[in-house]
Amino acid sequence: MKIQDLCSLVGGTVVCGESRLDDNVEYAFASDLMSDVLTVKIQNFILITGLANIQSIRTAEMSDVPFMLLCRNKEVTQEMINIAKENHMLLVRSPYSMFRCSGILYSAGLKPVY
Repeated sequence: MKIQDLCSLVGGTVVCGESRLDDNVEYAFASDLMSDVLTVKIQNFILITGLANIQSIRTAEMSDVPFMLLCRNKEVTQEMINIAKENHMLLVRSPYSMFRCSGILYSAGLKPVY
């Protein structure tokens, strides 16, 4: 699925990483537990989370997560944006809950990591 299409499905707004909108993603992982994110052994997935802080960005950096979807219209700080840009990461905000985002994307064909 193209990231651009994913954004449309979840009413997403790109915070940074607009150059990645034509990239494709096949898998998704939804979690607010960053320790769980560190266990993911797959490449090229989108992290769906409601945890909007530096720790979530740093965890995504350590796990080589290229795409991150922040649910519930969470605020994104400039520091988060700076780190995401340094790592060529796309950040998207959605007004929907994590449950709703996950359901929409699963129904549209994204595969679960587990």
